[in-house]
Amino acid sequence: MDLSTAINIDRQVLEFFNGSDSLFLDSLMVTLTSGLTWVPLYVALLYLVIKNNDTMAQIALAVGCCLLCFFITEFVTEGIVKPMVARPRPGNDPEIMYIVDVVNERRGGKFSFFSAHASNTFGIAVFFCWLVRNKLLSWLMITWSLLNCYTRLYLGMHYPSDILVGIMFGALIGSLAYLIYFLAFRTMTTKSNFVSSQFTKTGYSLIDIDVVAWVLAATYCLVVIFAIIHQS
Repeated sequence: MDLSTAINIDRQVLEFFNGSDSLFLDSLMVTLTSGLTWVPLYVALLYLVIKNNDTMAQIALAVGCCLLCFFITEFVTEGIVKPMVARPRPGNDPEIMYIVDVVNERRGGKFSFFSAHASNTFGIAVFFCWLVRNKLLSWLMITWSLLNCYTRLYLGMHYPSDILVGIMFGALIGSLAYLIYFLAFRTMTTKSNFVSSQFTKTGYSLIDIDVVAWVLAATYCLVVIFAIIHQS
């Protein structure tokens, strides 16, 4: 498959996911794609880490590795790859910009490849999957990241290939951040894996995981209500 064929497939897949005739969905996707929307989730994840670690050093290590994951993905996407590849966003590409469905003229920045949203969110999601080792939290975090990825296609701010590469890069950096955490954490504690129906094997309380789940569910509900009120 040559490059022109790959580009055409990319555009066709984007066309499938991009936009709709629903003002409600437009408002919903704009809200979901905003980083401010997810502040309650970040606070809940911080609560989870603080509540389930014994010392400030352990808390700082977990938070620091999570932030490291974010800053690496952000720096590589925005500081290196996007300027180097210089692929225009779909909404700014002269060849297709007038057929891409955008909301309120939101076209994003200059460059598209690859998605910082996808790499950031998926990196954080993968890091917490490794850190907590709980099926519910893993499912919630991966779904949260994929929802963020979908909003970028719906709003016409990224091509599917931007999202796919962002997901793969995020998974890599999230795993590497956890490896750094794991190697450092072993020097801080002599605890072995937990064997309890109330904790994950890495020592995270199921009750505290439920708190994160409820915060995320409440955020989704508020986003839907906000979209209903502010659809325009």
